[in-house]
Amino acid sequence: MQDVRSTFKDHGLRCTRQRELVYQALASSKAHPTADELFQALNPERDDPDEAGLSLATVYNTLEAFSCAGLIRKIPAPDGKGPCRYDADLSDHAHAALPDGRLVDVPPDLSRKLVPRLSGELARELTARLGFEPGRFSVQVIVHPRDERDCRCLDAGPDCCKG
Repeated sequence: MQDVRSTFKDHGLRCTRQRELVYQALASSKAHPTADELFQALNPERDDPDEAGLSLATVYNTLEAFSCAGLIRKIPAPDGKGPCRYDADLSDHAHAALPDGRLVDVPPDLSRKLVPRLSGELARELTARLGFEPGRFSVQVIVHPRDERDCRCLDAGPDCCKG
Protein backbone atom coordinates (compact mmCIF):
# COMPACT_ATOMS: atom_id res chain seq x y z
CA MET A 1 0.00 0.00 0.00
CA GLN A 2 2.87 2.36 0.83
CA ASP A 3 4.31 1.96 -2.69
CA VAL A 4 1.03 3.12 -4.22
CA ARG A 5 0.91 6.11 -1.90
CA SER A 6 4.45 7.16 -2.76
CA THR A 7 3.71 6.65 -6.47
CA PHE A 8 0.71 8.97 -6.19
CA LYS A 9 2.77 11.53 -4.28
CA ASP A 10 5.54 11.37 -6.91
CA HIS A 11 2.92 12.15 -9.58
CA GLY A 12 1.29 14.97 -7.61
CA LEU A 13 -1.87 13.00 -6.85
CA ARG A 14 -3.81 12.87 -3.63
CA CYS A 15 -4.12 9.34 -2.29
CA THR A 16 -7.68 8.12 -1.70
CA ARG A 17 -9.09 4.64 -1.17
CA GLN A 18 -10.88 4.83 -4.52
CA ARG A 19 -7.70 5.80 -6.37
CA GLU A 20 -5.78 3.00 -4.68
CA LEU A 21 -8.42 0.46 -5.72
CA VAL A 22 -8.55 1.65 -9.33
CA TYR A 23 -4.77 1.79 -9.67
CA GLN A 24 -4.23 -1.64 -8.11
CA ALA A 25 -6.89 -3.18 -10.36
CA LEU A 26 -5.34 -1.63 -13.46
CA ALA A 27 -1.74 -2.42 -12.48
CA SER A 28 -2.63 -6.07 -11.87
CA SER A 29 -4.34 -6.44 -15.26
CA LYS A 30 -2.68 -7.38 -18.53
CA ALA A 31 -5.99 -7.01 -20.39
CA HIS A 32 -5.74 -3.23 -21.06
CA PRO A 33 -9.26 -2.74 -19.72
CA THR A 34 -11.74 -0.04 -20.61
CA ALA A 35 -13.18 2.11 -17.82
CA ASP A 36 -16.36 0.00 -17.97
CA GLU A 37 -14.38 -3.23 -17.62
CA LEU A 38 -12.49 -1.84 -14.63
CA PHE A 39 -15.77 -0.70 -13.11
CA GLN A 40 -17.17 -4.24 -13.48
CA ALA A 41 -14.02 -5.76 -11.97
CA LEU A 42 -14.19 -3.38 -9.02
CA ASN A 43 -17.91 -3.91 -8.45
CA PRO A 44 -18.64 -7.63 -8.65
CA GLU A 45 -21.98 -8.90 -7.43
CA ARG A 46 -21.92 -8.28 -3.71
CA ASP A 47 -23.36 -10.44 -0.95
CA ASP A 48 -23.94 -7.41 1.25
CA PRO A 49 -26.20 -4.86 -0.49
CA ASP A 50 -25.00 -2.17 1.93
CA GLU A 51 -21.39 -2.57 0.82
CA ALA A 52 -20.65 0.48 -1.30
CA GLY A 53 -18.73 0.06 -4.54
CA LEU A 54 -17.19 2.65 -6.82
CA SER A 55 -19.35 4.60 -9.24
CA LEU A 56 -18.60 4.50 -12.95
CA ALA A 57 -18.01 8.26 -12.85
CA THR A 58 -15.39 7.78 -10.13
CA VAL A 59 -13.59 5.19 -12.27
CA TYR A 60 -13.62 7.46 -15.34
CA ASN A 61 -12.49 10.52 -13.36
CA THR A 62 -9.76 8.57 -11.61
CA LEU A 63 -8.40 7.15 -14.88
CA GLU A 64 -8.41 10.65 -16.39
CA ALA A 65 -6.49 12.02 -13.39
CA PHE A 66 -3.96 9.18 -13.64
CA SER A 67 -3.53 9.74 -17.36
CA CYS A 68 -3.06 13.51 -16.99
CA ALA A 69 -0.49 12.91 -14.24
CA GLY A 70 1.49 10.49 -16.45
CA LEU A 71 0.82 7.53 -14.18
CA ILE A 72 -0.90 5.39 -16.84
CA ARG A 73 -1.40 5.26 -20.59
CA LYS A 74 -4.74 6.11 -22.12
CA ILE A 75 -4.96 4.27 -25.42
CA PRO A 76 -7.59 5.42 -27.91
CA ALA A 77 -9.49 2.87 -29.98
CA PRO A 78 -7.90 2.43 -33.42
CA ASP A 79 -11.09 3.52 -35.18
CA GLY A 80 -11.53 6.49 -32.85
CA LYS A 81 -15.07 5.35 -32.08
CA GLY A 82 -14.66 2.67 -29.43
CA PRO A 83 -13.78 3.13 -25.78
CA CYS A 84 -10.27 4.00 -24.68
CA ARG A 85 -8.24 1.31 -22.99
CA TYR A 86 -5.79 1.84 -20.16
CA ASP A 87 -2.35 0.46 -19.33
CA ALA A 88 -0.34 0.94 -16.13
CA ASP A 89 2.79 -0.45 -17.83
CA LEU A 90 4.70 2.65 -18.93
CA SER A 91 7.69 0.76 -20.32
CA ASP A 92 8.43 1.12 -24.02
CA HIS A 93 6.34 -1.56 -25.65
CA ALA A 94 3.93 -1.95 -28.54
CA HIS A 95 0.31 -3.07 -28.56
CA ALA A 96 -1.66 -5.15 -31.03
CA ALA A 97 -5.27 -4.03 -31.53
CA LEU A 98 -7.52 -6.99 -32.30
CA PRO A 99 -10.66 -6.87 -34.42
CA ASP A 100 -12.84 -7.63 -31.37
CA GLY A 101 -11.60 -4.46 -29.64
CA ARG A 102 -9.14 -6.11 -27.27
CA LEU A 103 -5.61 -4.85 -26.93
CA VAL A 104 -2.66 -7.13 -26.19
CA ASP A 105 1.02 -6.46 -25.63
CA VAL A 106 3.26 -7.30 -28.56
CA PRO A 107 5.76 -9.90 -27.32
CA PRO A 108 8.72 -8.15 -25.64
CA ASP A 109 11.30 -9.39 -28.16
CA LEU A 110 9.30 -7.87 -31.04
CA SER A 111 8.62 -4.66 -29.10
CA ARG A 112 12.36 -4.30 -28.47
CA LYS A 113 12.91 -4.50 -32.24
CA LEU A 114 10.03 -2.22 -33.20
CA VAL A 115 10.07 0.64 -30.70
CA PRO A 116 13.76 1.68 -31.05
CA ARG A 117 13.35 1.95 -34.82
CA LEU A 118 11.02 4.87 -34.20
CA SER A 119 13.66 6.93 -32.44
CA GLY A 120 16.93 8.32 -33.76
CA GLU A 121 16.68 9.48 -37.35
CA LEU A 122 12.89 9.30 -37.45
CA ALA A 123 12.62 11.42 -34.29
CA ARG A 124 14.96 14.01 -35.79
CA GLU A 125 12.91 14.10 -38.99
CA LEU A 126 9.68 14.51 -37.02
CA THR A 127 11.26 17.39 -35.12
CA ALA A 128 12.43 19.07 -38.33
CA ARG A 129 9.13 18.67 -40.16
CA LEU A 130 6.65 19.23 -37.34
CA GLY A 131 8.59 21.72 -35.27
CA PHE A 132 8.54 19.83 -31.97
CA GLU A 133 10.34 16.91 -30.39
CA PRO A 134 8.47 13.69 -29.75
CA GLY A 135 8.43 12.85 -26.03
CA ARG A 136 7.83 9.16 -26.51
CA PHE A 137 6.33 6.86 -29.09
CA SER A 138 3.17 4.85 -28.65
CA VAL A 139 2.98 2.00 -31.11
CA GLN A 140 -0.28 0.25 -31.85
CA VAL A 141 -0.33 -2.42 -34.54
CA ILE A 142 -3.79 -3.15 -35.91
CA VAL A 143 -3.89 -6.87 -36.61
CA HIS A 144 -6.24 -9.08 -38.57
CA PRO A 145 -5.90 -12.70 -37.41
CA ARG A 146 -5.91 -15.33 -40.14
CA ASP A 147 -8.52 -17.28 -38.19
CA GLU A 148 -10.20 -17.28 -34.79
CA ARG A 149 -7.55 -19.61 -33.33
CA ASP A 150 -4.87 -16.99 -34.03
CA CYS A 151 -6.88 -14.45 -32.06
CA ARG A 152 -7.19 -16.75 -29.04
CA CYS A 153 -3.47 -17.57 -29.12
CA LEU A 154 -2.34 -13.97 -28.89
CA ASP A 155 -3.35 -13.89 -25.23
CA ALA A 156 -1.90 -17.27 -24.32
CA GLY A 157 1.57 -16.82 -25.77
CA PRO A 158 3.62 -18.43 -28.53
CA ASP A 159 3.21 -22.05 -27.37
CA CYS A 160 -0.57 -22.17 -26.95
CA CYS A 161 -1.45 -23.60 -30.35
CA LYS A 162 1.47 -25.99 -30.75
CA GLY A 163 0.73 -29.70 -31.05
